[in-house]
Amino acid sequence: MRILLFTGKGGVGKTTVAAATALRAAESGLRTLVCSTDPAHSLADAYDVRLGDGVATIATFPGGGSLAGQELDARARLEEAWGSVRAYLTAVLDWAGAGPVEAEELAVIPGLDEVFALADLRAHAESGDYDLLVVDCAPTAETVRLLSLPDVLGWYMDRIFPAQRTATRTIRPLLSRMMSVPVAGDDVFAAVRRFYDRLDGVRDLLTDGAVTSARLVVNPERMVVAEARRTFTYLALFGYHVDAVVANRLLPEAVVDPWFEAWKDAQREHLESIAAAFAGVPVLTADLAADELVGQERLSRFGAVLYGDRSPADRFSTTEPLRVDAVGEALVLSVHLPFTDKGDVELARSNGELLLAVGAHRRAVVLPESLRRREVAAARMAGDRLEVEFTTGEA
Repeated sequence: MRILLFTGKGGVGKTTVAAATALRAAESGLRTLVCSTDPAHSLADAYDVRLGDGVATIATFPGGGSLAGQELDARARLEEAWGSVRAYLTAVLDWAGAGPVEAEELAVIPGLDEVFALADLRAHAESGDYDLLVVDCAPTAETVRLLSLPDVLGWYMDRIFPAQRTATRTIRPLLSRMMSVPVAGDDVFAAVRRFYDRLDGVRDLLTDGAVTSARLVVNPERMVVAEARRTFTYLALFGYHVDAVVANRLLPEAVVDPWFEAWKDAQREHLESIAAAFAGVPVLTADLAADELVGQERLSRFGAVLYGDRSPADRFSTTEPLRVDAVGEALVLSVHLPFTDKGDVELARSNGELLLAVGAHRRAVVLPESLRRREVAAARMAGDRLEVEFTTGEA
């Protein structure tokens, strides 16, 4: 079973690349499911078929290959799993003075509906019905938030949730007599637990490089490449494997009109910067199409050019985002953080965890037992990896 996550800045052709990849895989004999977690679904438009919240067959091929599609209705899943929590938050906000409309809107955390798509990915992966799952993710900022949630929620559920639930049970009768503020009941905590249980195991699945790879789609434009570099760093921070970059919409060499020469020169420079910036990760290229890439025939031609003789399901790069190496008597925790300078990184240690921050994103790296008993001796950037050296001694 393989899972491919496609993301990129809005408008770069991410959905087209994901749709063509899934079609190419199905044509090669793989049982393939392509899902959209982007709230602005356009997967059905790419295939020129009708798709909805349920899995629908798009095409079958000789040799056992098949293609199915799904545009996940994340809002429906939100209502199912978050209803009790939202009702409680709405009551608290209403008590605090917010109007009924404002309270209802504020009770839903922005982007939370997208998160419930993750549970469906796990269910599809465990079903045994597919050889390949292709995911057309939301644009990059939403994707980072989406993929980092299992990590953040797991930390909360392991450390804060049990104590919070116990404390609430203890003080609920007292608060009810002293003040009118709504207090979370067992149904609210049960809803949070169900929410977490739906995501439990998703992180292990999506950070297993042998199973899941993320692929970044870029255009040869300065702002797009800069966004892709930031996304690459943050995906690595949370342990996700990026195995390819797709440079899309290059002006073909056949275009020789002088008006396009400056544009082609700029694209060549950006393509060189992409190859240098993502060194170690293959860069796949695709020319700007002469017509709109809609329908299976055009997507099939696009996928054939993009992947050539390679199977889209192959793992194109095996860079490890996190590892521990023995160096003499020391152990070195190495974290892949491309495009990061030493000054961009903040480190702290607390209760067997290494707290790591890059820009606005933070992660608690649970240290293996071999490192918990050691002291941090040094930290340095070695190329595109952060190396934290641990020496013997009581932490």
